[in-house]
Amino acid sequence: MDTLLPQAYLIGLVVLLGGAAVVVARQVWRARSDEVTLTRLERTLTPGDTPGCADAASLYELGSVQLRKRLYSQAADSLTRALQLASAEQDPPEAVALIENALGFALAAQTKYKPALKHYRAALKAKPDYPVALNNLAYALEKLQNAEEAVATYRRVLELDAGNRTAQRRLTRLERTLGSTAA
Repeated sequence: MDTLLPQAYLIGLVVLLGGAAVVVARQVWRARSDEVTLTRLERTLTPGDTPGCADAASLYELGSVQLRKRLYSQAADSLTRALQLASAEQDPPEAVALIENALGFALAAQTKYKPALKHYRAALKAKPDYPVALNNLAYALEKLQNAEEAVATYRRVLELDAGNRTAQRRLTRLERTLGSTAA
């Protein structure tokens, strides 16, 4: 009986440390992967590139990695270039919507909500049933104190994706806030 408690404690400690090691290893692997991708793309896509060397997909990938690393102003620059190339190459509307949404996100992360609105709306113009862009649009509207339009936009998100937990949570919070201000 006396030896079971220390053994259980040690086994529990080993399991806990093993789990923590796995989580840390995954984070290191992910960060390292992003670093390698970022370095590779930055090396091949320098601002002085000749027009044939860069394409919208590579610039979008670079911008996405920069967003994950929270390099928002650099991501906005990369995504702006990607958008210019996508427009020039007449890429499909879905690709333009992805780039516009990511650019809006980069701007919103810098608290530039009005320009972000423009890009979210452009993403929705390219792809009207894009729940991520709708969610982001509603959030930006919320930040700009346009709660009624944000509520309508969150409701539209839920029409497209009834299981969207972010929209459900934000809509509930907004309705509660609007209900308390109306009373």
